[in-house]
Amino acid sequence: MRIVFIIDQVYLHGGIERVLSIKANYFASKPNYEVFIITSEQKDNPFCYEFDKKITFHDLKINYNRKKSYFHPTNLKKLPKHIKRTKSIIKKINPNVVVVCSHSADTYFVPFINKKIPKAKEFHYSKFIEIEKRKNPRSLFKKYFLKFADYVEGKYDRLIVLNPNEVEYYRTNNTIIIPNPLTFYPENVSDVSSKVVISAGRIAPVKGYDILIDIWNKVSPKYPEWELHIYGDGEPVYIDELKKKVKDNNLQDTLIFQGSTDDIQNKMLHSSMYVMTSHNECFPLVLLEAQACGLPIVSFDCPHGPGNIINTDNGILIPHYNNEVFADQLIKLMGDNKKRKELGENARKNSYNYKIDNIMGRWKKMFEELSK
Repeated sequence: MRIVFIIDQVYLHGGIERVLSIKANYFASKPNYEVFIITSEQKDNPFCYEFDKKITFHDLKINYNRKKSYFHPTNLKKLPKHIKRTKSIIKKINPNVVVVCSHSADTYFVPFINKKIPKAKEFHYSKFIEIEKRKNPRSLFKKYFLKFADYVEGKYDRLIVLNPNEVEYYRTNNTIIIPNPLTFYPENVSDVSSKVVISAGRIAPVKGYDILIDIWNKVSPKYPEWELHIYGDGEPVYIDELKKKVKDNNLQDTLIFQGSTDDIQNKMLHSSMYVMTSHNECFPLVLLEAQACGLPIVSFDCPHGPGNIINTDNGILIPHYNNEVFADQLIKLMGDNKKRKELGENARKNSYNYKIDNIMGRWKKMFEELSK
């Protein structure tokens, strides 16, 4: 079976890229599978994650201006070339199924090319963010674009969503729920004794790191020996803003932006808790990774990911944007080693359900159904 995955790039660290590497490597290692990855703007950059050498890569060299909308004239004029090159390479590969991974320009034209080949689209963000836009579109363009997006989604053979809450946002009957698989399941787990709280991910406003700084400002005076380590990359200007806020609150000795890492597993194993303050999520893989390392999690109950992973046995869900409760629960957990161990052990058990073989079996079944 020949599988094509389409993504914009695989040189920037991110959840979509990480999950793609897991899926692609899994199938590349299996007999009778050929895996191809088509990118539109790799720009000869090295891969951010390890990919099996049997995987064939094709970069279309479209190179959109990522600082502008895909619908900006600068980018729109590149669209015909993108469509032509995508259609050509898919025809050459002649795959059994095509999967669009990232939410980029190809999302909107792939269902209409090489029509005999089954196509699936992954959604790694929560459609919760579209609710207000649909109720009160700011312009006619936005109103009709959302209608167009609904039409396009109906043309895919499958829409893959990450949790049951997301299904209600789609207006078609072609959805299937497949959560993200674990990237690792270490033999050993954290002993939750180090005085380190960890958070990781793309440094972007949606992740709520500014809120996390406010929360840490309440926590740190109670436990000044504890540190908060944040891993990830993002826009330098935004990171500088966050660092300034840290300095303004005199937290620079205990709240540290560590940059990106290729070894988040080791960082988690040497931490005692994981925290998340996102405005919205879909199915945050990083929470499963933290659970696999035996870490208790304290997270906002934002739409919709954390609530599908965390329960009262393995972590603490905080009412969204209630900084006071978040800080209070962190403080209590810092002072209760026994509770941290109990939650961490249960978190580890929960993560087992998302081991790669358990999840990839669902992908395999879907591919087999589509290829028929």
